[in-house]
Amino acid sequence: MNWILLIIAGLFEVAFAACLGKAKETIGIEMYYWYAGFLLSLLISMTLLIKATQTLPIGTAYGVWTGIGAVGTVLIGIFVFKEPASFWRLFFITTLIASIIGLKVVSH
Repeated sequence: MNWILLIIAGLFEVAFAACLGKAKETIGIEMYYWYAGFLLSLLISMTLLIKATQTLPIGTAYGVWTGIGAVGTVLIGIFVFKEPASFWRLFFITTLIASIIGLKVVSH
């Protein structure tokens, strides 16, 4: 169950990064809505991370959480913010995904 919470926490990390990106692109009241989304996503992500670390090793949990956030944020950058999808960028995202899976496999 805590692995599921950790994955959801990682997805909310992606959400708070995406909210920051959208807030940068907007002005006025819409910008504040994106910042509110950032704060809410941050709160949920951290709460779920704390819950997951009650039974999972902190090093593994934090590594997986940041890895999900990094991969998800890069993918949001590519698909939403039109950032480049070069070979090397995709190559290193793939190695990061493999590392996240490796941490899950070797954790007790």
